[in-house]
Amino acid sequence: MKNEYPDYYYSDDGTRVFYLTNFKKEELKPDEVVIVFNYGLVCNRRHFTPQEEYFDSLGYKILVHDYRAHYSSSGQDKIELCTFENIAADIKGILDTFSITKPIMIGHSMGVNVTLEFCKNYPNNIYKSILISGSVLPPQDIMFDSNIVDIASPFIQKFANNSPAVFEFIWKNSYKNPIARKAVLDGGFNTKKVEDSFVQIYMKKISELPKDIFFHLLEEMKNHDIISSLENIFTPTLIIGGDSDKVIPNYLQRILQEYLPNSKLYILKDGSHVPQIDFPELTNSRIETFITRG
Repeated sequence: MKNEYPDYYYSDDGTRVFYLTNFKKEELKPDEVVIVFNYGLVCNRRHFTPQEEYFDSLGYKILVHDYRAHYSSSGQDKIELCTFENIAADIKGILDTFSITKPIMIGHSMGVNVTLEFCKNYPNNIYKSILISGSVLPPQDIMFDSNIVDIASPFIQKFANNSPAVFEFIWKNSYKNPIARKAVLDGGFNTKKVEDSFVQIYMKKISELPKDIFFHLLEEMKNHDIISSLENIFTPTLIIGGDSDKVIPNYLQRILQEYLPNSKLYILKDGSHVPQIDFPELTNSRIETFITRG
C-alpha cells in the first residue's frame, strides 16, 4: 500500500497483536467503511496483495493484521490460545481502538472461519463480509474431496513428535525444494496464472511460523462448530469460490450460500483454491460491486 502505519494491540491476556493500516486514526471519518483482511491456514497477507493494492488505489481504508502466534504478533509460546474465539476478540479490540463501526471483512480459506466467528460473536460490529474458498465442515473430512488429510495427519504428527529435528528441518527448508513447490502449486493454484516465485515466497513465510501451528489450527477447524450458527448470521455476505478448487470442493461454497440467509455466490471459472490470486481483476471487480451496491 502507498502508506502503511504499523502498530500493536495488546489483548486482555497480554498477547501482542501486530496490525497496520493505510490511514492514521485521525483520518477516519465516523461510520467510514474499513476493509479488514483475514488470511488462511499458515498463509500471510501476500494472499491478498492484489486486493490491498486495488482497494488502496481506490481510496478505501484498509486494516491488515497478523493472528496471535503468527509472524509479527506474539504468542508463539502459547499456541493453545490461538483460537478462533480469541482471534475474533483480538480483531474486535483493534477495531475498537480506531472506533471502526463499519468493517468489511474479507476472509480466505481458514480466514472464512475467523470471519464467521466474528460475525457470530459480534453481529452488530460488522458491516459486510466476503468469504473466499472456505469450509464450515472439518477440512480433514473434505480436503481434496477425500479424507486423506484425516488419515495422514496422525502419521505426520507422530513423525514430527518422534523426529523433531528432521521435521523442523523439512518445515524450515521445504520452500527450497522445487518438487515440494510444484506439489503446492499444482494442488492449490491455477498453474497457468500463478508462478513458482509466488509459491516459493509463500512456503518461505510458512517456515517463519512455529511448526506446531499447522496441526493446532487444523484441529481448531475440525472442532469449529460454526455450521449450527449460520442461519443466525445475517451479515450481508458475498461467497467466492473457484470451480477448479482442488483443496476445498466447490459444493462447500453452495452449502454456505444455502445456510447464510443474506448471501450471494460468485464462482470463478478455472479458479483454484486462491481465486483472488488467479484472477485478481475479476475478483476485485465483483468485491467492489458487492461493497458499493450489495
